[in-house]
Amino acid sequence: MTAPVFVVDRLDAVGPEFVLDGPEGRHAVSVKRLRPGEAVVLTDGAGRRAECEVVGTEGKDRLVVRVTSVSEEPPQTPRITVVQALPKGDRGELAVETMTEVGVDAIVPWQASRCITQWKGDRGLKALGKWRATAREAGKQSRRVRFPEVADAATTKQIAALLAEADFAAVLHESGEDPLATVELPTEGEIVLIVGPEGGVAPEELTLFEEAGARAFRLGPTVLRTSTAGTAAAALLLGRTGRWS
Repeated sequence: MTAPVFVVDRLDAVGPEFVLDGPEGRHAVSVKRLRPGEAVVLTDGAGRRAECEVVGTEGKDRLVVRVTSVSEEPPQTPRITVVQALPKGDRGELAVETMTEVGVDAIVPWQASRCITQWKGDRGLKALGKWRATAREAGKQSRRVRFPEVADAATTKQIAALLAEADFAAVLHESGEDPLATVELPTEGEIVLIVGPEGGVAPEELTLFEEAGARAFRLGPTVLRTSTAGTAAAALLLGRTGRWS
């Protein structure tokens, strides 16, 4: 089994011996019950990692480790960004969790015209915070050291601008004539994938996205919910681009 991952704010401040404290230290000591000699990984979530060995514990929330090596994981290519329309309830966190687990690089919340959920004011900030916390926890759970970026919620016009800069852009939509599984993909650069809301991408949104350079593609013969479509499509792209090989 791979070593558990814990997050620290600054890896450049980690010396030969380091004390992991706070919530991360408490989880390591009181929940994981790590013991001397066991391996752990410290990360800043931005690609840097420190391989460590547990030396001991202090109380219920301080883990003392010896750093054996420090390295940096370069960004993978092509970079995969998923634009996720806002689902109802906690399905947004589910989408973020599973997309993080499969390896998506960035997630952009999208306030599509047919979204029932509305991110406004403090409620919107709270929901965004939940998405970012979910990405962090899922990143740790899946043993990632480069967590996905969760952007601020974007409008349709902002999404169109993002698509215009992409090396490949796709909208999951039933109007697509070609399956995503057969399209030619770039081996580097930026791939942007659009996942619409439960009510689907509105015609005017689809037109705007097509004008920005995105094409509509089918994912498969079944209808997936918005909270699972992005994960399924990202897994397909990760396999086809060689990132899973």
